[in-house]
Amino acid sequence: MASTCVLTDTSAQFPQLAFPGRNLVRVLGLDISLNGVLFEEGRDIKASSLPHSATPQLNPRLSAPSQEKLVNLLINLSQNYDEIIAIVMSSQLSSVYDSVQRASEEVKGRVRLQIIDSQTTSVGLGILVQCAAEAAAAGINGAEIERMVRSMIPHIYMVVCTPGLSYLHYAGYIDRAQASLGEMLNLLPIFAMEEGHLTPLEKVRNHRNMLDFFQEFLDEFDSIQHIALLQSVTPNQQDSRLLREHAEDLFENTPFSEHAINLPLATLLGPRTQGLIVVENPDPKTNRSPGASRL
Repeated sequence: MASTCVLTDTSAQFPQLAFPGRNLVRVLGLDISLNGVLFEEGRDIKASSLPHSATPQLNPRLSAPSQEKLVNLLINLSQNYDEIIAIVMSSQLSSVYDSVQRASEEVKGRVRLQIIDSQTTSVGLGILVQCAAEAAAAGINGAEIERMVRSMIPHIYMVVCTPGLSYLHYAGYIDRAQASLGEMLNLLPIFAMEEGHLTPLEKVRNHRNMLDFFQEFLDEFDSIQHIALLQSVTPNQQDSRLLREHAEDLFENTPFSEHAINLPLATLLGPRTQGLIVVENPDPKTNRSPGASRL
């Protein structure tokens, strides 16, 4: 039987630590640059170590490993697997997708590789990877796994709220004046992930308003497969409890998971970022995404 492995990056967060096919998942470490120092694969640094605001001296940067490392990784994986399916964070958030694409050109003809831009990150990415790994473990071929994953992408929604606008500036999303003014006024802007882009939705004044927005966001859905709360490095337990209770009132049997923000996302959006990820049910009759088990 042909064997398939699923390659992703360290921005992925999984609703379950153990799941069928977990042994088929390989995770690509992303490099972090802070204060001019490169932390390869994010080693020796934590999200909680990041300051509330980014400065020219901090100059946070998230990047893929070197081309040489990527090429060697793909060649090594091809020696143990017949096919590699790479599912990585949105190409609009980092250079990972483009870097894997370039590496694939160097190994063309030697490695069977499918590359998918998830158009999301964090738990949204983790859910795509988990479903792909489960399918691979069940012996489903790579072409069918790719089709399944791509069909799931439009049903994954993510909104984030961050007071760390200076991080958005250094990630290239907003200009310095917007970042400085927003942080000075203590604004809490809310963004949606739309086709891989961060799209501004609203500015709120406090965490209560943010919670109201998240609750109203959930109200828009009829059938949900999974709900995930992304917490900042200093989580607000009361907010978490209220949002969980609201979700349970609306979707009694839908799993709800909570996740601390990871280092790659904190580097891009700031360590105080909070978010909500919703996986919509494309098939309400079965309450399952195509080919996916309940998460």
